[in-house]
Amino acid sequence: MSPVLAGVLQLLALIAALALAYRPLGDYMARVYSSERHYRPEKWIYKAIGANPSAEMRWPAYLRGVLAFSAVSVLFLYGLQRAQGILPGSLGFSAIDPDQAFNTAASFVANTNWQSYYGEQAMGHVVQTGGLAVQNFVSAAVGMAVAVALVRGFARSRTGELGNFWADLVRGTVRILLPIAVIGAIILVACGAIQNFAGIHEVGQFMGGTQQWNGGAVASQEVIKELGTNGGGYFNANSAHPFENPTPFSNLFEIFLILVIPFALTRTFGRMVGSLRQGYAILATMATIWLGFTALMMWTEFAHHGPAFDVAGGAMEGKETRFGIGASAIFSVATTLTSTGAVNSFHSSYTGLGGGIQLLGMQLGEIAPGGVGSGLYGMLIMAIIAVFIAGLMVGRTPEYLGKKIGTREIKLAACYILITPALVLCFTAAAMALPTPPHSMLNSGAHGFSEVLYAYTSGANNNGSAFAGLNADTQWFNSTIGIAMLLGRFLPMVFVLALAGSLAEQKPVPETAGTLRTDKPLYTGLLVGTILIVTGLTYFPALALGPLAEGLAS
Repeated sequence: MSPVLAGVLQLLALIAALALAYRPLGDYMARVYSSERHYRPEKWIYKAIGANPSAEMRWPAYLRGVLAFSAVSVLFLYGLQRAQGILPGSLGFSAIDPDQAFNTAASFVANTNWQSYYGEQAMGHVVQTGGLAVQNFVSAAVGMAVAVALVRGFARSRTGELGNFWADLVRGTVRILLPIAVIGAIILVACGAIQNFAGIHEVGQFMGGTQQWNGGAVASQEVIKELGTNGGGYFNANSAHPFENPTPFSNLFEIFLILVIPFALTRTFGRMVGSLRQGYAILATMATIWLGFTALMMWTEFAHHGPAFDVAGGAMEGKETRFGIGASAIFSVATTLTSTGAVNSFHSSYTGLGGGIQLLGMQLGEIAPGGVGSGLYGMLIMAIIAVFIAGLMVGRTPEYLGKKIGTREIKLAACYILITPALVLCFTAAAMALPTPPHSMLNSGAHGFSEVLYAYTSGANNNGSAFAGLNADTQWFNSTIGIAMLLGRFLPMVFVLALAGSLAEQKPVPETAGTLRTDKPLYTGLLVGTILIVTGLTYFPALALGPLAEGLAS
């Protein structure tokens, strides 16, 4: 079987699996977030934190819950890392340096999982399982809660109430993420991923000496890092490590975990607003971009010219032979079009245009299908922008799902789409202008610039993957990328929740003959075009200096 055919067959199998899970999972999540019943374990949690899950919140109260919970999480995770040297199960590792501890705490709480350290050489069992793995669950649940709050803003009228953050957080964790993660971890263990609390041990002979390996609760952390679109690896090689991702089947299963909730949330959205066709329109937009990027990535990596590429069947540098080019390309697009950041290949070794596809995938805002929760609310913001543009074309006040998109709404949407590019481009410019940061670049020229641009794009968009030629374990990069991750995660949430509150206060607008049908293919095409044009105009100059220049020169 040719490598190209193998890649296409894996893509078709993945699409079939996602299609089978789409309806039951999407409907189940809609029931979870619409239910008024509280299970007994959930009541214990509410009692422990002193929350009333039945109290409705307006958007400022909902936002305070998001920010307060996240701030406490950052402080807890920072303290856990700084105290690692005196904790049991530390495997002899010392406390994490302050700048790196801040960066890691910000990273995992912001659902980014950017890592400027070697996991197997820095973190013991307590920090890995009690700190990082816990944040993989709750940071994903926070994103889902904010997305559901925005959906309620569309679904409700004449009220500013968006639900209860604490109830949404707990339900997302207990009823959705945890059950799927348990089943997924069992599957990964069956595939060969390790799950233990063993210490460091020496194995075999390697270049005249022994090699050291860590044990760890890897399968349980691997499954939630993918399911929650987190991405942080137990080992530095991440999902290229055989302890995390042993076989081609486990590789395809992990891609499925990355995509299943973001795609299924479009069904949840359709259910909650009372129109499945609206959910299908959002799904079609996401799927069109995802499939287009996947096809482009496979083409660039298979069709690259040169004697070495011809012998290998494509651009095999930096890719695992047990996965090959096709599976690596699918995994790469899945991670950069979501906020996952997990890698099963070395992104810096992709072709120049392949690296550009990875960068552009993140710069779209990771909305196709995007992160757990963040992908849906990011896509709905773009849907509002598309409706506004359509309204300008025909001279009509724009409407979406029966809500008028007025001055307040479009200002909030505009602030949402501008904040992340501002963070990426300003921090990249500062890093390239100052004398010290460029010393961390392994490469010069266009690829070196791409390393820095990729780092801040990944951080501000809460992705977490990297062009690993950049040494990011410096005070400058740990601090600035940490700030970019926090601002890139929580400032957009401010605008999303303010928009949700504004929409929920409106009264429904009756549909007329002039109302734009947002459940039709025409609107889907408009939405895809809006996403690509807005992103292209914002990032094209930076992309031209980096991956485009490199790709055209090769």
